[in-house]
Amino acid sequence: MTQQEKEQAEQRIIEVLQTVFDPEIPVNIYDLGLIYKIDLSLDGTLDIDMTFTAPSCPAADFIIEDVRTKVAAVSGVTSANVNLVFEPEWDKSMMTEEARVELGFD
Repeated sequence: MTQQEKEQAEQRIIEVLQTVFDPEIPVNIYDLGLIYKIDLSLDGTLDIDMTFTAPSCPAADFIIEDVRTKVAAVSGVTSANVNLVFEPEWDKSMMTEEARVELGFD
């Protein structure tokens, strides 16, 4: 994959992540700030580090599988690894401005 193809794939990955929602929160996981790292190598291997608003999220398995399935389908991605991390701890300052407004934090 060329550098340009990599950049296009990374943009598409972000777009796909914006379609993933926690069933209890009306804002997508990307705008919530739950995605800490998107690392796509030129060979198509994708590593994503993500977290949850709380370590005991009841929908965690569903959300992680939704992320893995959707990003693996992006053109250029040959394998997708989704890593659940809790460092740094998530807080509402990690949300986009739009997410804060949507959830009434601003």
